[in-house]
Amino acid sequence: MPRAAAPFLGFGRLLRRYGFPIAPEQVSGFMQAVTLLGPRSIADIHEAALATLAPTPDRRDEFEAHFQSYFYGNTSAVVEGDTDKETRIKDDGGENDEQIEAKQHDEGGDLSSAIEQLSTREFQRDDARLTTFRRKLASALPARRSFRTVRTHSRGKLDLRRSLREIVSADGDVPSPLLRRRQTVPRKLLILIDVSGSMKLHTSDYLKLAHAAVQGADRAEIFTFGTRLTRITSALRIRDCDQALARAAALVDDWDGGTRMGPTLLAFLSVPRFSAFARGAAVVILSDALERGDHTELEIAMRRLSARAFRLSLATPLAGDPRFRPATAALRAILPVLDDLVDGSSIAGLSDFILSLARPAPAAAAIWKRVS
Repeated sequence: MPRAAAPFLGFGRLLRRYGFPIAPEQVSGFMQAVTLLGPRSIADIHEAALATLAPTPDRRDEFEAHFQSYFYGNTSAVVEGDTDKETRIKDDGGENDEQIEAKQHDEGGDLSSAIEQLSTREFQRDDARLTTFRRKLASALPARRSFRTVRTHSRGKLDLRRSLREIVSADGDVPSPLLRRRQTVPRKLLILIDVSGSMKLHTSDYLKLAHAAVQGADRAEIFTFGTRLTRITSALRIRDCDQALARAAALVDDWDGGTRMGPTLLAFLSVPRFSAFARGAAVVILSDALERGDHTELEIAMRRLSARAFRLSLATPLAGDPRFRPATAALRAILPVLDDLVDGSSIAGLSDFILSLARPAPAAAAIWKRVS
């Protein structure tokens, strides 16, 4: 296969990975069509892809999103709605998951707003109280069986290929059976942090917790959202906490502003590379979930996240009040799809909760039904 053909073959593989019925003959036809068209521009490649890969009308928008992301590297997404409600996405440009305080006068919903307000943030120095959390995280995360296998001396399946080679090298003698077993690997951890004005008392602690998670887990991804969506994983890979938080502070533009939780989560899911982070992952959302106006988009986004994730959890600082109940329309709508609705008011409680994600627990709706 010529090296120049690799991107076109890779695009076919990407579509199959997301459930498009692409046959090998279609991929071959796609590359032949590109050859016939020149191509003189990306537009020629786009036309060849439409003609040969033939996405169905109901998946045309999804196909276009994959094409923009793959060939243009375009991670911006516009959520349907008014132009002034456009959700902007900012990627920190880091590697993918396989490679690698202001004074508070108002409380709760008084600060929840959908109006965009851009600002910067500086973080104060902090001690090493998250060292234990960072050390325990890798072994405490939920695990899954990988499709990759490793050699083992017992309790595995017969490695027929290696066993046959051993028989041939031993001139027909039957050696001890050689076995292999599937690896057990920790699941991905995805943390989405609300940086709107109603959460500004907790943002600093949440970012420190996220830094410890990135340092402790091999496959952790961190995003912030308010009126915009920003990926800050690469910034938090810096070992020094102060430097990492300063880098993250420079990346995020919408500190302490409004919040559009539903549209920003939908924007996250609209980018194929980002939504792949949620597949089979333990997803933890740190937010008060105070959605202004219609909560339909939030409900849709949470249902889609729940369908992709291994476990979907919402940690809200409002739950730190013993009188808290999920009584808002938005919380009532998303409660059935949540695996956990927990207290997010303290770092100690949050770190203990994340370390317990591997242990089964009753669904959030069942717990809060008993409490109510």
